[in-house]
Amino acid sequence: MHVGYGGGYFMGGMYWIWWIFWLALICIIVVFYGWGRANNRSYSLRETPHEVLKRRLANGEISSEEYEQRKALLDRDTDVKK
Repeated sequence: MHVGYGGGYFMGGMYWIWWIFWLALICIIVVFYGWGRANNRSYSLRETPHEVLKRRLANGEISSEEYEQRKALLDRDTDVKK
């Protein structure tokens, strides 16, 4: 007795199980490896205020006098917090 597609009702159900398995496996890979790496990159790309000042000085956005003033303010603020 031929039921229709690839071996009957039972085999049709087996195909769906494999589709669900592969879909779940891909989702697990994306969640654990894809998002984890994206989050780690965003944390490592954050600059401290001192790094921002150094970058702005190097790019010529601020003068060395302005750099020293702002650095002194930052240092004063970090000393107060400690």
